[in-house]
Amino acid sequence: MSNKPIGIFDSGVGGTSIWKELHALLPHENTIYLADSKNAPYGPKGKDKIIKLSIKNVEFLLKKDCKLIVVACNTATTNAIKVLRENYDIPFIGIEPAIKPAALQTKNKAIGILATEGTLSSELFHNTAALYSNGITIVEQNGNGIVELIEHGKADSQEMKSLLKEYLSPMIKANIDYLVLGCTHYPYLMPLLLDFLPKSIKIIDSGEAVAKQTKAVLVQHNLLNNATIKPKNKFYTNSNPRVMQTLLNENFNAEYLDF
Repeated sequence: MSNKPIGIFDSGVGGTSIWKELHALLPHENTIYLADSKNAPYGPKGKDKIIKLSIKNVEFLLKKDCKLIVVACNTATTNAIKVLRENYDIPFIGIEPAIKPAALQTKNKAIGILATEGTLSSELFHNTAALYSNGITIVEQNGNGIVELIEHGKADSQEMKSLLKEYLSPMIKANIDYLVLGCTHYPYLMPLLLDFLPKSIKIIDSGEAVAKQTKAVLVQHNLLNNATIKPKNKFYTNSNPRVMQTLLNENFNAEYLDF
């Protein structure tokens, strides 16, 4: 048993969607969440910069004595997790677009993937897509601008609605029956997505799968915290903490930290 915290980082506040799944499945675990919102989004920055930012985040969480780190960012996972695993002796949990379940379940043989530039251009994404795309049409869409709007508290804005209409209309025309959300910010768009998309299109994100994998790795390494005392959950951001607190439904306090 270990009461050391689980570390979680993202290029911004989006990874709190992963934190919520983790907290629901592992309610006794202490957690530390790090939002590098000052540098969001990671997608356009290029692989070398993404690796450097990811290492900076990992170093911060290791100083907080984390026992496991969840890379709650598709772009950081697809570009940096291999380097992180090679350089640090701590379990890492990554996240990437859930192409496999969508490809295996589609009846129309057409799926859509809404993701960031950094994820769609990564080698890991291309390898995964190639593995499961046989006989299936994959409509990829770079969600340029979405992360920035969410980071500024504008998830429900008219500008966001216009972007989603622009990005999703070609997918609807292509007759997709599954939409894969390839960025941890995107689950916060669920109300808009459900309103805009036909009911025949199912939406998949990776949050629940990441939580289950985290629990499995904790058990494997004998790191599961079985204590029943109230856990400590800390949230840090280098941008406006109010945005994160809104996404956390005001139940937790986000602290500004200049890192």
